[in-house]
Amino acid sequence: MLIDSHSHLDDKKYGSVSELVERFRKAGGGVLVDIGFDADSSFNCKRHAEEFDGVYFAAGYHPQEADKNNDNALIERLLDHEKCLAVGEIGLDYHYEPFSKERQRELFSSQIKLASKHGLPIIIHSREASADMLAILKENAAYLGNGFLMHCYSESLEQAKNYLDLGGYFAFGGAITFKNAKKDDIIKSIPKNRLLAETDCPYMAPVPFRGTANEPSYVSFVYDKLCEILSVSREALEEKLAENFYAFFKKARR
Repeated sequence: MLIDSHSHLDDKKYGSVSELVERFRKAGGGVLVDIGFDADSSFNCKRHAEEFDGVYFAAGYHPQEADKNNDNALIERLLDHEKCLAVGEIGLDYHYEPFSKERQRELFSSQIKLASKHGLPIIIHSREASADMLAILKENAAYLGNGFLMHCYSESLEQAKNYLDLGGYFAFGGAITFKNAKKDDIIKSIPKNRLLAETDCPYMAPVPFRGTANEPSYVSFVYDKLCEILSVSREALEEKLAENFYAFFKKARR
């Protein structure tokens, strides 16, 4: 069974969500998590989860929403839903200017505490913000008891060790299939019980679809690459990643 731990079915690039889900199932997909990035998308993710078996969702404000109107009370309305697995994606992104680092840090910290209040893990987006990310996680270590997942991990091997020490999980997507991705050593260094696969669709489609809109069914190519890097069989990897998924997202039903 394939699992896509991070997808964005609400993206405007897509037409029929039902067709996306159907192609995912035909490719061997069993479970996917539809990820919100603001209030509207989070509510749409909830609707998808209610409509389709095997679809769960996460709700939260992406760091690029920090300078816009955002209200944690809206997100909190979703967190006790039976198919809401996490708060996310949340975090820090210092790539696209202009932005307020202070406001991003404030929003991130508040959402960490919100997740803890509802007994949920968090799904983290971190881009060009490694030092602040680690500092905030350490400052909020008391609120990380439900776990955190470093989505689309792209930082260093040394930083991965820091996150591991705090109990972090790591998800990898289509970028690991790119030429000169240079992720093999990092992936090999992470304990196999802390790994997940994702697409982050519609972004970062794997080879041989690079440059096109990504979709959940393409997570199969991520699994293939992980098998190659880790020297494990597809069957063994599917079993391990499913085990990891249910260990991390404890509200998901087998």
